[in-house]
Amino acid sequence: MSWKFDYVPKIMQLRKVFIFYVDYSDMTTIKLSLKQHVFPIFLGSISLFVASCALAPHSKGKLMAVPEEKPRLLNERIMGEGLLSQNDLASFLLVTNGDIENDYAQELAINYIREARYEGVNSDIAFAQMCLETGYLRFGNLVTKEMNNFCGLGSIGGDQRGEVFQTVQLGVRAHIQHLKAYASTEDLVGELVDPRFKWVRRGLAPTFKGLAGTWAADPLYGEKIQSILLRMYKLVGQPISVPS
Repeated sequence: MSWKFDYVPKIMQLRKVFIFYVDYSDMTTIKLSLKQHVFPIFLGSISLFVASCALAPHSKGKLMAVPEEKPRLLNERIMGEGLLSQNDLASFLLVTNGDIENDYAQELAINYIREARYEGVNSDIAFAQMCLETGYLRFGNLVTKEMNNFCGLGSIGGDQRGEVFQTVQLGVRAHIQHLKAYASTEDLVGELVDPRFKWVRRGLAPTFKGLAGTWAADPLYGEKIQSILLRMYKLVGQPISVPS
C-alpha cells in the first residue's frame, strides 16, 4: 500500500512512528488516500497525519508504508515489562481526555513506567487500570484529583472516600504495590506506601483477567482493562493479537 501526493510533504521521525504534515497554504491541490492506522490532527491550515510509515529514497512524492510488524500476543500477566513509552502513555491520556495538561500527562506516564519497572510490574496494564479506575483522570464520585489516588484505594463509600497521597509519585507507587500484591508473592523492592497492602491475599490474580471478582466485583473488569490496552496499542500502531 502507498500514499500518493501531488505535493511532497515534509516529514519527521519520532521513534517508530512518523509524523508528516501538509501545509495547505503552500499548495493548491492534494490527492491523499489513507488506508490503515493514520490519525489526522487538524490545526488551521496545517494537517498532521500520524502513521507507521517512512519516506522511501527517491520516492518522488510517493510515501511508502513500512511492512507491518507481526502482531504480538497480548500479555495478560501483571508481572513483566510494558511495551509503551512515556510519550505513548501521555499521548493516550491527551487523546482520551482533552482537559488534561500535557505536563501532568507526562508526569503521570513517567511515574508509572519508573515505579512499575522498579517492582517488576507491567506498566501498560497498570496504566490501563488507572484509566479505568479514574475515568481517564476525570475522577468524580468519591475520589478527586487532589487525592493522588489512581486506583480507588480505600474508596468504599460514605465517609470512606479513599486513601490520600501527598504526591503523584506516591500515589502511583501505592497503586503499583497494590497491583503487585494481587499478582505476585514476591517481596516489595521499595518501601511500603500502600496502606492496604496487608489486606490482600498475595498472588490471587497473576493476570489482569483475574482482577474481575477479586480487585473489583464487576465480572467484566478484566475485559474492560483489555479493551483499554488494545486502544493504547492501536494508537501507536502496535499490532496486538488477543489470546483465543
